Amino acid sequence: MWSYESEQARLQELLELEILNDEGQGIAYDDHSDTDQSDEEEDRVEQQNENSDTEQDISDDEEMGEESPNSRLSFYGKDKVTRWRKVVSHPKTRKTRQMNIVKRLPGSSLTTRNLREPLEIWEYFFNDEILDIIVECTNEYIESVRNNFMRKRDATPTNLIEIRAFIGVIYMAGVYHANRLNAEDLWSNDGSGVEIFRLAMSLQRFRFLIRCLRFDSKETRAMRRETDKLAPIRNVFDRFVANCQNGFHHSEFVTVDEMLAGFRGKCSFRQYIPSKPNKYGLKILALCDAKLFYTSKMEIYVGTQPDGAYKVSNSPFDVVLRLCKHIFGSGRNITMDNWFTSIPLVKKLLDHNLTVIGTIRKNKRELPLEFSQPAERPQHTSMFGFSQGCTLVSYIPKKKKNVLLLSSMHDRDEIDSETYVNKPVMITDYNRTKGGVDTVDKLTASYNCSRNTRRWPMVVFYNLLNVAGINSQVVYVSNNPDKKILRRRFLRQLGNDLVKPHLQVRSAMINIPRTLKLRLQEITGMNIEPEVPQPVLPGRCAYCTSKKNRKTRFQCHRCNKYMCLEHIIGVCQECREN
Repeated sequence: MWSYESEQARLQELLELEILNDEGQGIAYDDHSDTDQSDEEEDRVEQQNENSDTEQDISDDEEMGEESPNSRLSFYGKDKVTRWRKVVSHPKTRKTRQMNIVKRLPGSSLTTRNLREPLEIWEYFFNDEILDIIVECTNEYIESVRNNFMRKRDATPTNLIEIRAFIGVIYMAGVYHANRLNAEDLWSNDGSGVEIFRLAMSLQRFRFLIRCLRFDSKETRAMRRETDKLAPIRNVFDRFVANCQNGFHHSEFVTVDEMLAGFRGKCSFRQYIPSKPNKYGLKILALCDAKLFYTSKMEIYVGTQPDGAYKVSNSPFDVVLRLCKHIFGSGRNITMDNWFTSIPLVKKLLDHNLTVIGTIRKNKRELPLEFSQPAERPQHTSMFGFSQGCTLVSYIPKKKKNVLLLSSMHDRDEIDSETYVNKPVMITDYNRTKGGVDTVDKLTASYNCSRNTRRWPMVVFYNLLNVAGINSQVVYVSNNPDKKILRRRFLRQLGNDLVKPHLQVRSAMINIPRTLKLRLQEITGMNIEPEVPQPVLPGRCAYCTSKKNRKTRFQCHRCNKYMCLEHIIGVCQECREN
């Protein structure tokens, strides 16, 4: 019998939850020689000190304030307006409430339901429209720096096949936990390197592409930055998020929380969050599935935007509404921490047929003093309040600690007997569903493809690749219930599929070493038959005078000009291939 619990356990097994240390020692930047002045911007760090811990301290010194006019049946908030009933006002045996009925079953949407292979699922998220933007903008930048190279062939334009291969190489580095290693170690030909990297492209080409990779037009960037701090990657980011929104239907529980993509370079909206492992980086607010770990909506925190189309409110109330807009009316429940939770927000989401479970801060004006500063209540005791579709609970897990939780999903004062500490069911459900975004962070860390970089748009790009890898496997597992594939193998297959078309192109090139060419032909199965040399008729040397009329059978292998031994230059096979 299929159940959400069994599906979650299956996904966790396949996704291989593990946390790795991403802190690199002796950092080597792939884009260290990038000199694009238009990428430079003011560096500013904003410190975030929000405390989102579930347990809050009970202070003996905190003022209790004026006593609220509580009655035998009700509590009143510190605002003296919000009324909380002490007992449930309806019978305990009735049907499921309308707002708790899920309107759409979880699983792939119509746009992804028929996709079966890892590559075609990934191509839904990173479609040709997104990749064409990357190719076009990268080639524009390559053209602007070509004159800096002595040899024009060192700055040749890229194409869709090569960019896919480049992304495949980045995924493969994550699979081998080599994303922070110096690229020279990966391309080493002394036996310690990884073959797929040398086969896909040269180290010089990889470094060139990673320095030149761009996501917007350099010519119009300054103008767009006047109204949008995210201008260097806005087009790619918005299109990717739109694809994520339409690719999958969530389970009944989703989580709203923040990610921190580690970054210590220059950026005007870089954040410092001491509680996060990376501490410095770009804050990304996300909505993820609490059970299936699919990310459907992301928003990068850039501080206060300039006046224009992209200026929005950064209040928790408005942020949550924007993140949840695509699931309005779906009957889902949203789990969030106390930085987001407020009574006005919970009531607003109820209007859109969405319920909430969240910890709430004790300083909210709507909360009664009996909840925010409980007296000497024994451990493992609870106090409930009910008000306009919301249920409030204060639970004492240990001395001097208080857990405050607000829920519009629950309307009972139920206690979970299985916990043996009289924990309310509300808290059990919160603990069970609060980790959606944190789990995505753990999955990202296990096979992280992010490389060391000095450019913040690359940090965003790597984060999109990580999310695309996770989302693709979630869709794959949903569409292939009879197949089992661990996340490591899924990403390896995805990387190989992205690289393979470029391997076929390289196997037909004449200017690569013979040993490499033979290996490429072996892997791709494209064993090109050697050409049977045709007898060459003698011709007149192109450099001798007509008076000499010197005939020869030797020709230039490029232009096919006849040359006599006096004008020919000998080159060995190895030098010719290089």
